[in-house]
Amino acid sequence: MINAMNKVAIAGAGIMGCDVALNLSCYGYEVILKDLDTQVLDQARQRIRSGLRMAQMMKPSFKSFTIDDILGKIQLVTDYSQFGKADIIIENVTEEWTVKQQVWLELKDYCREETLCCVNTSCISITRIASLLTYPANVIGMHFMNPVPLKEVVEVVKGYHTSPGTIDRAREFLQSLRKMAVIVNDLPGFVANRLSHLFMNEAAFLIQDQVASAGEVDIIFKKGYGHAMGPLETADLIGLDTVVHSLGVLYENYQDPKFRCCPLLRKMVDAGLLGQKSGEGFYKYDKV
Repeated sequence: MINAMNKVAIAGAGIMGCDVALNLSCYGYEVILKDLDTQVLDQARQRIRSGLRMAQMMKPSFKSFTIDDILGKIQLVTDYSQFGKADIIIENVTEEWTVKQQVWLELKDYCREETLCCVNTSCISITRIASLLTYPANVIGMHFMNPVPLKEVVEVVKGYHTSPGTIDRAREFLQSLRKMAVIVNDLPGFVANRLSHLFMNEAAFLIQDQVASAGEVDIIFKKGYGHAMGPLETADLIGLDTVVHSLGVLYENYQDPKFRCCPLLRKMVDAGLLGQKSGEGFYKYDKV
């Protein structure tokens, strides 16, 4: 662990924020996890419990941790008052520009000259986020993959103003989590989502067109191509609302019809079928 960067503040306690908090606490970091109200934070505790159980089943190195060890390093809060003490701030809110804009404007006063400011986004411009802050050179994209504790790579996005020192600090931070940083440039969707959202969107069209069932599409993808998860399982894990928002960002920026959102995805989101976080998407789940 990096002694010079030992306290991390996370804005957003959804699935991704909880996974990041869990992963950080496993490597000795003190974590401040913020969301809007105590009900969301109660759900966050349960998500962290579930995430640890899954990580322990999949990765032996996590078996030495207890949930008390993990939660003992995570401070759950409903305001930003503790964020000024953090060496690193990671924002994990929904993939909507207006939401991210508001959060970073709120965070601005807590971002010190030495604070590493990380945007956990899969589509939204890092340069645009940096334009909101006093120290734009400190802003970098840090796109964690789901599920965070099990993934060994992070897509790190260099904005226009991102300094070489910030890139070095981000790489060092991720190395402390035993993750590889792949540095990419700042264009909407970067690498991961320009590829993955085409898969997820086209898979939804296959369901809409009644070519196959969700299970059949995912089996072909996993057994045929060797992927750990199918595109529809991945969409459910990310959240169908997040997928729709991201496709909207990609379409708006590139004006390319290949990013047109499948009508079935929009219909499912309108119906509240968001995937794992709502209890049902392309599959059914025990709701957290």
